[in-house]
Amino acid sequence: MSLTPDQALAALRWRYATKQFDASRKIPADAWKALEESLVLTPSSFGLQPWKFLIVENSAIRARLLPESWNQAQVTDASHFVVLTARTDLGTADIDSWITRLAEVQEKSPDDLGPLRGMIAGFAERMSDGERHEWNIRQVYIALGQLMATAAVLGIDACPMEGISASAYDRILGLENSGYATVVACALGYRSEADKYATAPKARFSSDQVIARL
Repeated sequence: MSLTPDQALAALRWRYATKQFDASRKIPADAWKALEESLVLTPSSFGLQPWKFLIVENSAIRARLLPESWNQAQVTDASHFVVLTARTDLGTADIDSWITRLAEVQEKSPDDLGPLRGMIAGFAERMSDGERHEWNIRQVYIALGQLMATAAVLGIDACPMEGISASAYDRILGLENSGYATVVACALGYRSEADKYATAPKARFSSDQVIARL
């Protein structure tokens, strides 16, 4: 089953970066399961999935994250709060782990995927440690976009949050020296009737200013 073009656009026009959530409303379990699966299904370069998504359910932890997020109430008021992290590097162990998983799913031997492994390793080795981390960070934003689009289709509000102290998040969430680092967060739930931004006109440049045909 697929949405019509009008239905898809209606969902995207309906969504906005929700500033005020209704703290009394929770996302149903089946809808949340679909949102988690949308993260799992996110495409990434070479399929490497250089990320980990932290679902922060503990209210005490969310309270500690609040002052490290410019005291934005979405952190504590939203039904669910996700911290998207990226691998700080991407080495041979990461590549081998992916090749092993790919071989398992495709019912092949890892040796059959040797040429693919060599190509990925060669690509990664041409970058510095910092460049690999930046590459991983870019992949995480694909996951953020997929999460937000899926939420809109399901009628669930979301707010992407870069206004956070990534280093403080790493410390509070126990990510230091874990091989992962905070990139961005996303609050999800249902908008409050008091959120004035819910009815504000959506401002975008016209199509001819942002789309070119060659």
